[in-house]
Amino acid sequence: MENTSTPITGLAWISSVTLCPRTYNMIVATVEGASANFLKGFNQKSAVYLGYSTALEGLEQVITDIQILNEKTVLPVGYAFIGEHLDPKISVPKKKRLCVKQMPMHTAETAVCEIKFSMKSKHIGAPFERIGEISGLVFWCRKGSVPSPKPTPKPRNITSGIKGLSLDINTPVQPVRRASAPVPDAGQVVPQSNGKWPLSENAIYDSSNIYGISAIDGIPFTIHPMFENTVNNTSVVTSDFRDLHIKTLSEIESEYNYGFVVERTAAARVPPPLR
Repeated sequence: MENTSTPITGLAWISSVTLCPRTYNMIVATVEGASANFLKGFNQKSAVYLGYSTALEGLEQVITDIQILNEKTVLPVGYAFIGEHLDPKISVPKKKRLCVKQMPMHTAETAVCEIKFSMKSKHIGAPFERIGEISGLVFWCRKGSVPSPKPTPKPRNITSGIKGLSLDINTPVQPVRRASAPVPDAGQVVPQSNGKWPLSENAIYDSSNIYGISAIDGIPFTIHPMFENTVNNTSVVTSDFRDLHIKTLSEIESEYNYGFVVERTAAARVPPPLR
């Protein structure tokens, strides 16, 4: 049976608790209870531990494989060395380096879910897999199936007109707001049918049709503040249009004919050039 648990998304070398990232946890002890410090030696005061994270960040990638490489081994395609959060005076031994392979969570079938360290004499059985040895500590990992991410529904913005067309039983039906009827001119007879206003020439522009609902329907109309003073000042508005006169077609034609006659008369009065 496959083990299903939270996959590991990141590994890094960490030298102290103060330098440990917020989403990381340090492995400070082996399965036997001994120190999991990778810097071992006589009178050694510095420490380097392996830290892991299960938080999904950025591209939501998970670790699918771990390898320990020798100093002269070429980095395999698709792998990368793990990060380092160390004090300036501390460095990790380069004779053996730890690298990981990451894949997007939605495409990975299995991923590393648990990591343990042990001494050379200790053997951890299945489902743990032996990766290798670094600084006298044996590296073990357990892989499991990656759980499918739960889809998150996108928020919907439904207008009142669309809500009225919902097929849900519990949703109250709301009538679609009709446009205000036009006011007929004096003496004009407007035909009516069944007490309703007649349809326009194209039914697609009828407000009772869903396709006739405008994208700006219901948005209030307001005047920009920079024009409010001009509109509110009635004296300025009336003074601008007090002398406005709209000419009729006959007046325009009369002015045109008068200008033409004046031009012809002025041309006739010009004496001919001397030869």
